[in-house]
Amino acid sequence: MPNQIKEISTIDDASYPYIFEQNVSVPLKVADGVVRVNVYRPKSNTKSPVIVTYGPYGKDISYEAFHPKSFEEVNPEHKGPHSAWETPDPGFWTKNGYVVVRADERGLGQSPGVLDTMSRGTSEAFCDVVEWASEQSWSTGKVGLLGISYYGGSQWRVAARQPKGLSCIIPWEGMSDYYRDRCRQGGILSNGFIKFWWDRQVLSNQYGLGGKAARNWGPDTIEGDLSEAELMTNRRDQTVDNATYKYRDDAYYASKEYHMGDIQVPVLSVANWGGICLHLRGNVEGWTWAGSELKYLRFITGRHDLPFYYKEQVEVQRSFLDAFLKGDDREGWSIKGKLPPVDLVLRKGDVGHNNAEGERTYQRRTENEWPIKRTQYMNFKLTPQGGLTVDAPSVERQSKLSYKALGTLENSQLLRFETASFGTETEITGHVVAHLNVSVTPHPNSPTLPSDLDLFVTLRHISPTGKEIHYTGTAGDPVPLTKGWLRVSLRKTEPNHWKHRPWLPYRNYTSNDVQPVIVGEVYPVDVEIWPTNVVVEKGGKIVFEVSSGDTQGADRFVHTDANDRSKDKFEGLNHIHFGPAFDNYITLPIIPPK
Repeated sequence: MPNQIKEISTIDDASYPYIFEQNVSVPLKVADGVVRVNVYRPKSNTKSPVIVTYGPYGKDISYEAFHPKSFEEVNPEHKGPHSAWETPDPGFWTKNGYVVVRADERGLGQSPGVLDTMSRGTSEAFCDVVEWASEQSWSTGKVGLLGISYYGGSQWRVAARQPKGLSCIIPWEGMSDYYRDRCRQGGILSNGFIKFWWDRQVLSNQYGLGGKAARNWGPDTIEGDLSEAELMTNRRDQTVDNATYKYRDDAYYASKEYHMGDIQVPVLSVANWGGICLHLRGNVEGWTWAGSELKYLRFITGRHDLPFYYKEQVEVQRSFLDAFLKGDDREGWSIKGKLPPVDLVLRKGDVGHNNAEGERTYQRRTENEWPIKRTQYMNFKLTPQGGLTVDAPSVERQSKLSYKALGTLENSQLLRFETASFGTETEITGHVVAHLNVSVTPHPNSPTLPSDLDLFVTLRHISPTGKEIHYTGTAGDPVPLTKGWLRVSLRKTEPNHWKHRPWLPYRNYTSNDVQPVIVGEVYPVDVEIWPTNVVVEKGGKIVFEVSSGDTQGADRFVHTDANDRSKDKFEGLNHIHFGPAFDNYITLPIIPPK
């Protein structure tokens, strides 16, 4: 039987430097039921602005239990008895005059209901929590959103709903496009991370799941455990749904769409150059299409978990929130044109990966627009000899380079194209696109007739000493400059779409966009590659890699679903064609000095 919803809230005004209200029930306006929140507020009689987070990882699961190694490395100013993964620390923010409201998403933690992460329904519930926070007696009525990853990505959707009281958002490494950024990059299912994420971080915290306290995974569900049958009924499994549905016009994906132009509040979008397999694209595109008059795009480096808590980054967060929630604008955020809207970090030299102190030596530079107005887009042509050059001679005879389909991270199948050593220091900053002429054929004597091919492309940086320079990835892993993906049956672009740009082709990825891939036919395709930055020193090189599966730098963000990439459809040989009608090139955004 479903649990009876009870009043389970408690209040503690003695044990901490702030008042701690736990499991306060927020009634939902659109759906039945409640969302449970913790409220951490200063010990004062004055009203305070509010920072809200809403997500699946458990408002009552301690950061230390959730990820012990990461917690050890967190800035001590942001460690406390109520620190939680990817969210602002209540001890720090209440000390600085803010109320912190942390919500358990519907169907998770102590919030009853159907677990349906990133859905329309959960965004509506988030909207209700924001409005509730703005109406409380301890609130000034002004609400800001601040959080990493899921707690960043969910901000775009709720801001587009324009809830009462919402005054600004800081989506910190938070994807904005569920299909393109996260689930089906280039139309290819990104199953590896989805399964890891779902099993470890979401399913383990479902409302009514027994044994949480015994596993040190937060408290047990106060209103009681549910049966396995009830648990299954009360959840939409992301691993199943993303494998089942393939196109943006499927109801599953369509229900998660929204218009970014409806976002009107001030935005500080924080993108990480190393987030090349999940959030980077979404922060850039979210900033680009948000309708806000005051919007700022800031780039960082480092791991996914720690920079959010660095002293210098927290001061940026605090000054932005103070400007729009307290009216204390020390920097000029609220004055249009006072601050440059784009703040870059420039990756020059080899400081090693997962080296926070080394990355602090990177210089910063501001710009007035994105992409940078003075960008010189240069085509580097691929040659049949494996070269990558701006002055390649015309190829008069047809030829092709071949590699096996269905490569994997453990058994890469790829082609590499390398520039000559750069004669001068050269900055590359912006969007990258590759134009390739590709085909597929069966293996000799194989009964399998392939009918599609997947393109995985990677940009790498070689130092003047000949060593590849790796950068810090999401989990501290070594990553290349950037990556891109495309399923060739979904190659169709929309050149007349208002979001289509020469450096970033627009695709609808709907069921009507599927086009045939016939053995032996050569298809010209444009592959979107996620934005990047690097300063190539004199003597350095760029390598462009084309493969049929994940390669180094993918880490857990792999595309290995046996049904999505079946042997029946993909097994064979993939080819890149050269000749008078087949120019292959990557377009790099070269930045001349100011």
